[in-house]
Amino acid sequence: MIDDVAGLRRILMRHRSLAVVGLSAHWHRPSHFAAKYMLDHGYTVVPVNPAYPQVLGQKCYPSLRELPFKVDIVDCFRRAEDIPAIVEDAIAIGAKVLWLQIGVIHDEAARRAEAAGLEVVMDRCVKIEHARLFGGLNWFGVNTGIVSSKRPPCP
Repeated sequence: MIDDVAGLRRILMRHRSLAVVGLSAHWHRPSHFAAKYMLDHGYTVVPVNPAYPQVLGQKCYPSLRELPFKVDIVDCFRRAEDIPAIVEDAIAIGAKVLWLQIGVIHDEAARRAEAAGLEVVMDRCVKIEHARLFGGLNWFGVNTGIVSSKRPPCP
């Protein structure tokens, strides 16, 4: 499981497309806010939610297996009990990273994903980590825990 600054930074710099499973069309939901942030920072965001035809101007797909192209990261805004099925879909589509959002913890599913070759990030927000590692949070006076006189290159 990836839980260190170097690993998180490497993932966010190397992998530029993410399928956001459970992305809501409601602007006030955390999934919507995180996906919009990632779109605004140059990532390809693919909504995965059977409830909508599109979200954030992007075509929405009912499931990961219905994506007609590959994505690097599967970002999960779903309850922990939904994660094992999502892991199987992520493996089937050839994703590289399984990212479980804050509060989403499923150790067995994480082990299954890792055994299939996916990198796993658990109980972290992709938007918060990107902002923390690439200079967004410290502008607001948040202590990011990273001491440096240089800002790392933005992906």
